[in-house]
Amino acid sequence: MIKIFHLAFVAMSILSFVGRVVLSEVNPDMLKQKVLKIAPHVIDTLLLLSGIALVFQGAWLSVEHGWIIGKIIGLLGYIGLGIMAMRNQGAARWLAFAGALACFAYIGMVAVAKDAWFFL
Repeated sequence: MIKIFHLAFVAMSILSFVGRVVLSEVNPDMLKQKVLKIAPHVIDTLLLLSGIALVFQGAWLSVEHGWIIGKIIGLLGYIGLGIMAMRNQGAARWLAFAGALACFAYIGMVAVAKDAWFFL
């Protein structure tokens, strides 16, 4: 059940991010609405909490489950590039956006493969 919630929050998180980046380009004033400022933080917090719950439920805290570290590093990249995508304009925004989406894809692939080095 937790996995279903986690996957739902994953979908909401990426849709929220893409929507906010597009809005920042076409109608930045709309991003000043309170719901658009708060909702992404609530969604991402619930995503993170459900992910932590899955780690404990799956007993993935041992050294043999190093793929969790790969997901955390990917998450930090996603957050950093996401911030850059929201704050920059022009080509810098779209490069950061593409990088954030690449980090998001990496996190998903690691989650499926259970291997941080799946591409080797």
